[in-house]
Amino acid sequence: MVLSVRTKLFLVSIALIVASLGAADAYLTPTIGGRLTQSIRSDLLVRARLVAREAAASGAPLTREEPSWDVLAHGLGHVTSARVTLIRADGLVVGDSEVAASQLDNHASRPEIEQALATGEGESERLSTSLHQPMVYAAVRFERDGAVAGVARVATALEDVERARADIRHFLWVGSGLSLGLALIVSGMVAKRMSRAVGELTETARRMTKGDLSVRTRLTGHDELGELGHALDGLAGSLAATLGQLRAERDLQGRILEAMQEGVVVVDRDGRIVLVNPALRSMLLIGAEAVGKLLVEAVRHAQLQDLVERARASSSSPIEIELPGLKPRRLLVHASPLSGDDEGLLFVFVDVTEVRRLESLRRDFVANASHELRTPIAAVRSATETLISGALSDTTAALRFLDIIDRNAQRLQSLVEDMLELSKLESNAFKVKRERVELGSVVPIVLALFRERAEKKGVRVVAELSREASAVEGDARALEHVLSNLVDNAVKYCPPGSKVLVSAEVDGDRIKLVVSDTGPGIPAEHLPRVFERFYRVDAGRSRELGGTGLGLSIVKHMVEAMRGKVSVESEVGKGATFTVSLPRAAS
Repeated sequence: MVLSVRTKLFLVSIALIVASLGAADAYLTPTIGGRLTQSIRSDLLVRARLVAREAAASGAPLTREEPSWDVLAHGLGHVTSARVTLIRADGLVVGDSEVAASQLDNHASRPEIEQALATGEGESERLSTSLHQPMVYAAVRFERDGAVAGVARVATALEDVERARADIRHFLWVGSGLSLGLALIVSGMVAKRMSRAVGELTETARRMTKGDLSVRTRLTGHDELGELGHALDGLAGSLAATLGQLRAERDLQGRILEAMQEGVVVVDRDGRIVLVNPALRSMLLIGAEAVGKLLVEAVRHAQLQDLVERARASSSSPIEIELPGLKPRRLLVHASPLSGDDEGLLFVFVDVTEVRRLESLRRDFVANASHELRTPIAAVRSATETLISGALSDTTAALRFLDIIDRNAQRLQSLVEDMLELSKLESNAFKVKRERVELGSVVPIVLALFRERAEKKGVRVVAELSREASAVEGDARALEHVLSNLVDNAVKYCPPGSKVLVSAEVDGDRIKLVVSDTGPGIPAEHLPRVFERFYRVDAGRSRELGGTGLGLSIVKHMVEAMRGKVSVESEVGKGATFTVSLPRAAS
């Protein structure tokens, strides 16, 4: 059975009180009894001296036959309230206040008598042979005519002493009982108070262990329990502040990990994942169940295991891995050991897919630009060399070569201007306005630019604009450039007798501008790439017609800059349809 603190304190208090009372009784009773006995002996000795003086003053002979001694013994016994015995020097009893002298034997061997005859006074405590009860004796010798005549003895029963001792013990235990009752009440109150205080401390500590650091003991006083309560309150406050700071740091670290574009994963000494941030889950298309798995299970790549081993041994250089799948990725992986005893590793995955794609585009762009520039430059140099070699003297040949130089110079100029335009668009240096653009003003201007060339080629250029699709939100100059490129391509590639139609229709909160033709169309395998830089469906014919291969790429970037989209649909032999979707202008 488990005892409460209150019960233990109560029992300890009772035990201490009982032990104290027992010790008091064990010490006081014999001590007081002994002192009382000593006091009675001293008193008896005084009375014995008085009796001895009276016996010495009596002139009667010391014989049993003399009745005056019994009378004297009875009288003195009455006066002294004790048994008085008168004894001759040879031990013969001549008078006694309690028993007839003739019935008493010789007292010469009594210890008090021997001591009195020897020293003058004697005392003893023993069982009376005549009265058969414990007695205390005091004896004093008396003299006659200068010689020892006898001994006067005074005795009292020890029951008086025992009665006194019993009274003392009674009074002691009654007082002790009252003290015990009072002590029990006081100790119970103290134990209850202490038990309540300990209970409050225990409950406070229990709630603190469960995470409630707002709880306080609220104990008052300056005793040990009060100090303990104050210390516990201070501990709770300190823990609350520290825990709040740790939570703030944890939340900050969590927000940092969630906001990072780089993937972060932490593994323990066994190579199992203990933390993975959302960026990495998005990169690798893995869920929260990856925690607890081996890194090579979540990211299946043989090079990672080598990186783990090298990172544990020493610092390792980052590696680049390629992950196939639904979302192919190229990742640059950095690994470093974590400081501490856990021997964990930190991996940072940087998605370099777009960087590598841009590097590839840059290489392709440089290669395509060099290729595009090489042809007109070679033509210009060839014509120039021919003129220098003597063709200047031939007017007809000179004019023909100058025309070649002029056409290729124009081509170079167009190519350079388109490249600069595309560079501005890709670097966000090209700023578009957000204004209301009336299609009824822009479309006729664009068609007027190409109508003469289209008529010479036998191509009809027409516009069909509905009243509802009257205006878009965008940049007038950029929209004019977009439509010019699309109409120019349509007129350029359509054979005689074809038709180029520019139309507009409402599509919810947007307007679709459609440039369609009835030309030869674009094969399906080329449609996904027509908006790439320098991409041509028919490279030879495109160069022959003066195309730079950048027009549709510029169209795509300008439309996206105006928060729009551009798409193409085509079927070989049935023409092509380019659709530009832009936000509809507010009324």
